[in-house]
Amino acid sequence: MAEHRSMQRAALLDAARTLLSEGGTEALTFPALAERTGLARSSVYEYFRSRAAVVEELCAVDFPVWAAEVAATMAAVDGPQAKVEAYVRKQLELVGDRRHRAVVAISASELDAGAREKIRAAHGELVAMIVEALGALGHAQPRLAAMLLQGVVDAAVRRIELGAAEDPPVIAEAAVSMVLRGVSG
Repeated sequence: MAEHRSMQRAALLDAARTLLSEGGTEALTFPALAERTGLARSSVYEYFRSRAAVVEELCAVDFPVWAAEVAATMAAVDGPQAKVEAYVRKQLELVGDRRHRAVVAISASELDAGAREKIRAAHGELVAMIVEALGALGHAQPRLAAMLLQGVVDAAVRRIELGAAEDPPVIAEAAVSMVLRGVSG
């Protein structure tokens, strides 16, 4: 019984990823989840109390995997500048990944304070990955620099997701240039 519930929950999460990647948060509805999984709508409520709960669980499941991919990419290169570049490029590469869509789809208005705090903590762990490299590059306040660097990444992610006039590789190059050279280069 527990294995069946676990499989159903996994199927619901996979359906949620698909819905989010195809249509954003508006597409993530309980009727759509029920249709994608073959469950009755009332059965979906046995697993999740709200859309926000679905998104929160997706983040709890997917964010660590996503962060591990960023960390592995950074570990595969040598030197602080290469680590910063790997940090930026890997996050932008993951924009098209269905797991990433769930993380991005979070609407603060749909989540309670506890859920928002969990997500902030997860983002804090991601930002913490780059602090050491920024310190090695000589930043006097590497934690602040890491938060600002993540702001550039977040802006590039939004630009890619909006289907900007520039291709994603062009946006990635501009973001890498911005974090490595500032606005002068």
